[in-house]
Amino acid sequence: MLVDIFIPCFIDQMFPQTAFNMIKILEKVGCTVNYNPNQTCCGQPAFNGGYWDQCKDVGEKFIRDFPNDRYIVSPSASCVGMVKNYYPELFHNTVLHNEYKTVQKNIFELSDFLVNVLKVTNIGARFDGVATYHDSCSGLREVGIKKEPRTLLANVRGLELREMNDTETCCGFGGTFSVKYEPIAVGMAEQKVTNAEETHAEYMISTDVSCLMHLDGYIKKQGKKLKVIHLADVLASGW
Repeated sequence: MLVDIFIPCFIDQMFPQTAFNMIKILEKVGCTVNYNPNQTCCGQPAFNGGYWDQCKDVGEKFIRDFPNDRYIVSPSASCVGMVKNYYPELFHNTVLHNEYKTVQKNIFELSDFLVNVLKVTNIGARFDGVATYHDSCSGLREVGIKKEPRTLLANVRGLELREMNDTETCCGFGGTFSVKYEPIAVGMAEQKVTNAEETHAEYMISTDVSCLMHLDGYIKKQGKKLKVIHLADVLASGW
């Protein structure tokens, strides 16, 4: 199967290894991966900030960057959620109506694609340690994934997954929310990290590197031992 991949801004600029690990996983399960180097952003930061005209410009480019009717896989539930849920606000009944509908239909977050499209639940990974899983707001509420990442993690040899309290509660990032309302965002991160520590986990795993970046900032500032890691980085380990 030939699939396109979309690499979000955060991952492209700060966590490129996660992107390479997603490619590694997709190739292992039989996919041929196509990457369009002209791709940039889905427009989510501008949309959430209220700059809808600028977001529409970015969104038009995104749509034109994926002109083929084939699956688009991304290691970011928030970006996938943006395209699936908010592109209709921008492009419904426009000249790009048919094109946006095609992209909206084809784009999938990695775990959703593996479990529900390819029907793959065991990548053959090994990752030794105790971990807890953080449900990002976008993954849970906009993309509808909860069991998918857990199903994949349950089949990782050496990994013990422990559920933390309030796993479905926001970590406090929320894009510009964490900048505009820093004290609230820090308090939310503190509670999330406390809940993770109560499980005695060594790692916190998520599908959204933006959440993990926010939490990691709090963890490092407080000198805590907890580590954060993206789902793709776990699934690409040990083989």
